[in-house]
Order: sequence, then C-alpha cells, then structure tokens
Amino acid sequence: MKVRANRVGEQMKKELGDIIGRKIKDPRIGFVTVTDVQVSGDLQLAKAYISILGDAEQRENTLKALAKAKGFIRSEIGQRIRLRKTPEISFEFDESIDYGHRIETLLHEINKDSHEAEE
Repeated sequence: MKVRANRVGEQMKKELGDIIGRKIKDPRIGFVTVTDVQVSGDLQLAKAYISILGDAEQRENTLKALAKAKGFIRSEIGQRIRLRKTPEISFEFDESIDYGHRIETLLHEINKDSHEAEE
C-alpha cells in the first residue's frame, strides 16, 4: 500500500506544480515550487511541501492564497488523477531549503575564516 501512496504522491507533486503555476491566477501567489507530497497510506490526506521565493510576507500571502484555492486545486487533481476519492490537501512551507542554505552559508564562512587564518 505504501508504494501506491508514494506513486500517488509523485503524480500529485507533478500535477500540483502545473496547477499552481498555470491555473491559479491569484496575484498573491509568488514563485512556488512543490518540493514533495506525502500521501497517507489510506490515500485520504496529502501534505504538499512547497518552497516560495521571497520574504516572510510573500510566503504568508502565498500560503493564504493556496489555502483559499484548495477546493479548486483538489477538484483539478481529481480530474487529472484517477482515484476513488481525492485526498484532502494541506500546504506546508518546506523548511529544508532554508536549512540547506543556512548550512551552506556557515560552511562558506568557516572555509573563508580558515583560509584567512592560514595567510
């Protein structure tokens, strides 16, 4: 059953990217990337992880706009993916991208400091 949930998640990730990028005309939605979709084993719930280009306010506005468009998004998914029942979708900000950038910055600073110490 887990394999099917993963397959549905991958399909939803692809479709969500397309729907958010092309179908939703809300100006509050910034540049959004769907990084992952986790679907529950019973295919009832889907948690979409997204990264948003911009500041905290831009992220907040985008999440609000996506929450408002949830019904439309769900019906679009239902038309595109053949499932008996379309999963309930929730959107969450993907913290891993920021976390990765933070680690990269710290490593760069450490590397720079060690080079300066050698000179």
